[in-house]
Amino acid sequence: MVNQVQLQGMSAAELAKKVLNNESIFILDVRNESDFNDWKIEGKNVHVYNTPYFDLIDGVEAVLDQIPDDKEILVVCAKENSSKFVAEQLIEQGKQHISYLVGGMKSWSEHLELVKIGDLKDGGEIFQFVRIGKGCLSYMVISNGEAAVIDGVRMTEVFENFAKDKNVKIKHTIDTHLHADHISGGRQLAEKTGGTYWLPPKDADEVVFHFEGLEEGNSLVVGDTEIKIQPIYSPGHTIGSTSLIVDNQFLLSGDILFVKSIGRPDLAGKAVDWVTDLRTTLYERYKQLSNDLIVLPAHFGKVTELGEGGKVSGRLGDLYKANPGLNIEDESAFRRTVTENLPPQPNAYQEIRQTNMGKITPTNEEQREMEIGPNRCAVHDA
Repeated sequence: MVNQVQLQGMSAAELAKKVLNNESIFILDVRNESDFNDWKIEGKNVHVYNTPYFDLIDGVEAVLDQIPDDKEILVVCAKENSSKFVAEQLIEQGKQHISYLVGGMKSWSEHLELVKIGDLKDGGEIFQFVRIGKGCLSYMVISNGEAAVIDGVRMTEVFENFAKDKNVKIKHTIDTHLHADHISGGRQLAEKTGGTYWLPPKDADEVVFHFEGLEEGNSLVVGDTEIKIQPIYSPGHTIGSTSLIVDNQFLLSGDILFVKSIGRPDLAGKAVDWVTDLRTTLYERYKQLSNDLIVLPAHFGKVTELGEGGKVSGRLGDLYKANPGLNIEDESAFRRTVTENLPPQPNAYQEIRQTNMGKITPTNEEQREMEIGPNRCAVHDA
């Protein structure tokens, strides 16, 4: 009898909803073992099994015993073709509830999940864009017909479309620092929308395009209601790292402070030089701020940091109690923590920095390849 089961594709957006809703799903990842070990789909009820595609070309019999019959099965590869082939073989072997990830891990890397963070005091709103497969976090502050995008990623259409849906004009695009793990969309978004691109000047010695200097003492205004974005110089991850306080409620901490870790100081080769800056920012400057500020970082490390709906945030006072990176009282121990035994550096991070400086202009496909893999901006995993 011919198997009538039809192969279905699952989009990255559909997968993200399942992960965030803690739905049970079994993933057969057919990428090479090294790629799988470097970066994989994770979630509370996500079960993953890895067998390279080349081991399955002549048949999937070897993995049939690993494939459960009582779970939804998703086959994953880098781009989608290999996963479609394997998924079809599983269907021919009588397996049910089989689908493949449309666009593969590249589409998973690029998907942004929109989460509302909260309301601003004079009627505005703040939103978080969660790049769940990469761990990047971008933000949009909206007030009275205007918007600012902070740490926007290169998929700028998402921000443009959301601004259009909200009937607002993007007035500012802001990078809290020169990113090393992903390609910024800030400059491109500003050019496309007629907005102003802001970047800390101490990070921009080698930048070859025009920008406005994001410096402490300035105050950017979004909308007539004056939702102020107050920059605070907070070096350590980079020499120019600058945090933002929005509406006296939210602390956009860039890559200096995460929910469960702290930023690493070595991505520009200056770990030893920047340790003191990092400690001063975290243990002195941030401690002068209100404990009630809601910390909104530019990255997260693991899906365990995702809260309701995928939101990544934490009250500053709570982080000072629970975040291990904020509780290393001995300065020499702190120095060792942030300079020794660090995770591997982000894939292609030097090329990404060069791109964000405007020194090289990779094609879209080259940019996708450069960004494949996890972010590694934290001192340690959450």
